[in-house]
Amino acid sequence: MSTETRGFITILTGLYSFQDCIHFLAAIRKFHQEPIIILIDQVPVVLYPLLKAFKNVILKPAPTNENTVLASRQAKLALYAASEFDKTIYLDSDICLLSDINDVFEYLDEYDFLLTEDVQPSILKATNLLRGKQEDLLPNVLPILQSVGLPLQADSIQYNGGFMAFRKTEVTKIFFEEFQRYFEIVKNNQDKLLLKDQGAFASAIASVQPHKKVLPPTYNYLSKWQDAYNIQDKIKVLHCTYPYRPQYAKNITRSLYTRIFDRFAQVFLPNQVTNPWRTK
Repeated sequence: MSTETRGFITILTGLYSFQDCIHFLAAIRKFHQEPIIILIDQVPVVLYPLLKAFKNVILKPAPTNENTVLASRQAKLALYAASEFDKTIYLDSDICLLSDINDVFEYLDEYDFLLTEDVQPSILKATNLLRGKQEDLLPNVLPILQSVGLPLQADSIQYNGGFMAFRKTEVTKIFFEEFQRYFEIVKNNQDKLLLKDQGAFASAIASVQPHKKVLPPTYNYLSKWQDAYNIQDKIKVLHCTYPYRPQYAKNITRSLYTRIFDRFAQVFLPNQVTNPWRTK
């Protein structure tokens, strides 16, 4: 009987997230030795060795786009096809592990899909998906999302796509196909919707209904919204959402290599906080 393969995957589109990704790799390697796939675009080949300095890192081309934010969204749609593993954990590259997450791989023995709810899980309040003033949009969130063709209802949940784990199954394959289809709807309705993946992600979950387990926020703790949580358990996965960067979050990734790299980054790499694509 063959042993099931398992590994991690992340996305690096453009130089704005390069420093994040170095610290992401350092955090993974502190607790895990599984392969790490990076879907990469718009990063000079001369910088690849800085990523490959960490053992067992596999670089694969991400769907290319001038808009690095859109490229990262499209790469997320390609995770199923890009993964080489029976069990895959996807993490945004601005995530810092604070412990091992072997239990996530173990949960995939029973479930097809693992994910976490967003800080604001109710679709009825998901003004973050819409263009315009949020206070004015609140009464109309669901009607707007439904008007463009997203199959969401009043009880639908918004999940945070920065963390997910999945098995290679037919149901998961269909999920990612639907995820892509609904994201095309989002992309084609930019007059109403922001270029985010949560609405398409929630729609794919609602329509496919994979056998899923929703993990607590300790597996995707968004540091920007720390005041919204009431957590007693140990945080396992620290999501250092813009503009809070993982290299300043915890003394997890500190090494001679990352200390030298951070000095290099201050001079040669653009600052994630100033990424112009985030405002388009």
